[in-house]
Amino acid sequence: MPKYLLLRAVQINIFAFMPKVFNFLFLTLIYTSLSAQNPYPQDYFQSPMDIPIILSGSFAELRSNHFHSGIDIKTKGKEGVKVNASADGYVSRIKISHFGYGKALYITHPNGYTTVYAHLQKFGPKIEGFIKKLQYDKESFEVETFPKNTELLVDQGELVGYSGNTGGSGGPHLHFEIRDNQERPINPMLFGVKAKDSKRPRITNVYAYPRDDQALINGKNEVQQLRLIPAANGVYQTEKITAYGEIGFGIVSYDQQDLAPNKNGLSHIKTRFNGTDKLEVDFKRFSFSETKHLNRFIDYAVYKDKNRRIQKLFLEKNNPLSLITNLDNNGYCKIEDSTFSVYKILVKDFDDNTASVRIPIHGLNGEMLPKAKENNTAKHTISESATTYLQGQNSTVTFYPNTVYEDTNISFKYSADTLFLDVDRVPMQKNFSISYNLDAYQDKDIDHLYIARLYGYYKKPSYIGATRKGNELSARTKTLGSFVLASDTEAPKIKPVNFQNKKWLSNYRYLKLKISDKESGISNYRATVNGKWILMEYDYKTGMLVHDFNDEVINETTNNLKVIVTDNVGNSSTFDAVFYRK
Repeated sequence: MPKYLLLRAVQINIFAFMPKVFNFLFLTLIYTSLSAQNPYPQDYFQSPMDIPIILSGSFAELRSNHFHSGIDIKTKGKEGVKVNASADGYVSRIKISHFGYGKALYITHPNGYTTVYAHLQKFGPKIEGFIKKLQYDKESFEVETFPKNTELLVDQGELVGYSGNTGGSGGPHLHFEIRDNQERPINPMLFGVKAKDSKRPRITNVYAYPRDDQALINGKNEVQQLRLIPAANGVYQTEKITAYGEIGFGIVSYDQQDLAPNKNGLSHIKTRFNGTDKLEVDFKRFSFSETKHLNRFIDYAVYKDKNRRIQKLFLEKNNPLSLITNLDNNGYCKIEDSTFSVYKILVKDFDDNTASVRIPIHGLNGEMLPKAKENNTAKHTISESATTYLQGQNSTVTFYPNTVYEDTNISFKYSADTLFLDVDRVPMQKNFSISYNLDAYQDKDIDHLYIARLYGYYKKPSYIGATRKGNELSARTKTLGSFVLASDTEAPKIKPVNFQNKKWLSNYRYLKLKISDKESGISNYRATVNGKWILMEYDYKTGMLVHDFNDEVINETTNNLKVIVTDNVGNSSTFDAVFYRK
C-alpha cells in the first residue's frame, strides 16, 4: 500500500480515540517526516469549491508588477459560492483589507503547507463570528490576526467562506493558493487541483535582441520583431535572419483551457541552440521577494508602450528570478560569421500541450546599418550602485543604490512645482523618493499639499503620498513620469444610497452610503450610531460603505447616525442622519 494511503488509514483509527487538537499535532509530525519523500502529494488537497474548476487566471502568469501567486477559479460571474477547506488544518491568519486580497483566509495543514482563499465575500459562520468580534474590539474594518493553532481548527471540506469580489479583484472569483513552509507559492495543479486543458499554447510574437553594441540582427544593432510563420500542430517558424555576435530572443505566448476564453500563462519554456540547451523557465514555484522582478523578465518598455509582455529568454544583470534555470551563457547565442544555426523555443502548459518555434540564423558579419537618430534631450545617469540626486527648483529626486537594475540614462527637467522624470519605460527594483521644500508656501496652504503623478491625456493628478517632516513634503514611487506638488482643499462627499433622513429601516438588511473624494482620495472613515462605533465595509471600487443590521449592535428605535470621512491630506466631511428601527 502507498505510504499516503496507509497514513490515511492510520489517521482514521487515531481520530476514533484522540481529541482533534492532538490529532492535528500528531499528524504534523508524521507528515513533516514524509515531506521529503512526497513533496507534492496528489490526494491530500481537495478542490476548494464544489463546482467544476474553470480558471480565469493560472499560476505564475504575468500580471502587472508581479507573477500571479495562485489560480483564479471562476464562479459563473456571481458571488456567494461556498468555499471549503482544502484539507484538515487550523486557521493561521485572517486579513481584511480594502485593497490586495480583500478578505483573505490562511489555513495551515499538518503536512507543512498553507492554503490561501482570497477576495472572499465573507467567512464561514465560526470564522465570521471570530473576526467580527475583533473588528468591533479594534473599531476597524481592516484587521489582521494570527490565531493560535488550537483556536480555529477546520476539517477537510468544511465551509470556511463564500467567494466574492473584495480587495483588488477585477470580478467575482476565488483566488486559491498553496504555499510551502517558507511562504513560497506553488502551483496548486502540482497537488492535483486541475482544470481541463487539451489546447496547445499559442505563440503570437518572436523578437531578437542584440546583447551589446557589437551584435547585429539583420544588419541593425537594435531589437527586431521576426515574422512568424505558423504551421500545423502548434509548430511555428520565423523567417531566416542574419546575425553576428551575441544575441538573445523573446517570445509572446499564452495558454487557454478548454472551458474558458481567458489568455493564461505558460507552465514551462525551454530553448536550444544547435542542439544545446540554453535556458529553461519553470513556472512551478517562486518567492514573494522575487516577484517584483517580473519587470526585469519582460521587455518593460514594450509593455508600457504597447501593452505586450515579451518574455526575454536570456538573463540580464541583477535578475535574481529562481524561475529561470539551466543557463548556458545566460541564454544568449554566439553567432559567428559564415555559419548556419538553428534556435528553438518550446513552450508547454501544465498538461504538457506544447507549441514550438524554429528560428534559422545565418551568421553574417556585415556592415552595420545606421541607427535611428537619438533624442537630443539632456540625459542624466542614474547609478545602479550609488545614490543619485536630481535637483529641481524647490525639489529633490533621490535614487538609492539598487533602485535601477543597471546604470540608466533618463531625461529630467522641471518647471516650478512640476517634475518631468522621463516616461515610464524603465523597470525599477525599489522606490525612489521625491521631496519638495515648502518654504515658499504660506502655513494655511501647506496642510492641503500632496505629491501626485500626472497620468492620462489630460494629465490628471493621482495621489502618491504626503509625508511631512518640518517644511519638507516627500513621497516614494517606483514609476517614472511627470509629478507635481498638488493641493486639495475639497472635502470628501458622503451620500446616502438606500435611505433618507428620518426613515424607518425595520425591513432593511443593509445601511448603505457612497463616499468619494475628487482629489487626493479617501484615507479613512468612521461611523457611529448613538455614539457607538458600527462596522461599515468599504469597497473602494464602487465607493460603497455598507453596514449589516444582522450584526445586531443597533437595538434602539431612534438612531442617530454619524459618518466622518477624511481624505489623504486631512480634509473631512461629516454626515448626520436619523433612522428608526423596531
